[in-house]
Amino acid sequence: MYTVYGDYRSGNCYKIKLMLNLLGLEYQWQAVDILKGDTQTAEFLEKNPNGKIPVLELEDGTCLWESNAILNFLADGSEFLPSEPRLRTQVLQWQFFEQYSHEPYIAVARFIQLYLGLPEDRRHEYEKLQTRGYKALDVMEHQLSRTPYLVGEQYSIADIALYAYTHVAHEGGFDLSRYPGIQAWLQRVASHPKHIGMLD
Repeated sequence: MYTVYGDYRSGNCYKIKLMLNLLGLEYQWQAVDILKGDTQTAEFLEKNPNGKIPVLELEDGTCLWESNAILNFLADGSEFLPSEPRLRTQVLQWQFFEQYSHEPYIAVARFIQLYLGLPEDRRHEYEKLQTRGYKALDVMEHQLSRTPYLVGEQYSIADIALYAYTHVAHEGGFDLSRYPGIQAWLQRVASHPKHIGMLD
């Protein structure tokens, strides 16, 4: 059985929870409180020297970290990761986009608002994050106005990677009402029979 070290409110951790549920795999959840310094203890740093969640611990004690890397491990050989090289590369393309052009803005704005309560000393940073976050949403809308999922017709880990923080983007101050393609996609992802919510 897998063990996931994570925070239920974290989009990066939610990716792993959603993937495990879609695949019907058993796991146990070990709650980690980043605000209390749980990721900086000697015990946790043995599992991930980078001191971040999520961490997926395998039965033999091997620990995997970086959410999108874990998604690729779990999805290997499943319907959620195409085997055809071009499609597989497009999945990776969207995962890199998520980590470099989406998560640093949408997730951080959400962290400042949801976790920290939007303190005055971070308001300027928060407002700057809005511009770049909306740019990322524009890119997603461009694709999702043309295809039902980010990589064509098939639900994949590209969608899981980007669904995680997009579906709670409003908690970071982002208005999704102007993005019909994204809104339809969010509903499409959530309609999967094995879907599980972030806080379920």
